[in-house]
Amino acid sequence: MPISKTDDWATPADLWEKLNQMHAFDVDAAASQSNHLCDKWYGLDHDDINRRDGLNAQWDGQMVWINPPYGRVIADWAKAAQLHASGGGSVVMLLPSRTDTRWFHDYCLPNDVEFIKGRLKFGGSKVSAPFPSMIVRFNP
Repeated sequence: MPISKTDDWATPADLWEKLNQMHAFDVDAAASQSNHLCDKWYGLDHDDINRRDGLNAQWDGQMVWINPPYGRVIADWAKAAQLHASGGGSVVMLLPSRTDTRWFHDYCLPNDVEFIKGRLKFGGSKVSAPFPSMIVRFNP
């Protein structure tokens, strides 16, 4: 598989609308000023310095949306989602479908995994992603 030039893949609007109607998200934990989907969000470019580290934030039992960076830290995000769920919260994540990885088996597989048919067009892209995607629901 070719290496991507970015690990930042903005959530497709139609997918977000469908999932937000189902789950009513409180917080977007891995966002930016230009692509956050909830009023409450975390991102490296947040004006509030206390809202720049969504990975290590306390989500306080909220309904959390995460479309994390798709680089090496993805395992850390999946682990954080699992920990949040084990503490009584819920997380829905949009992830690349990498069923051969340790993070998939350790953190995703024990939860509700929904494979997306076809390839998504992230953000305003005219072309589909070079990888398949999945939705993982981490529930208490």
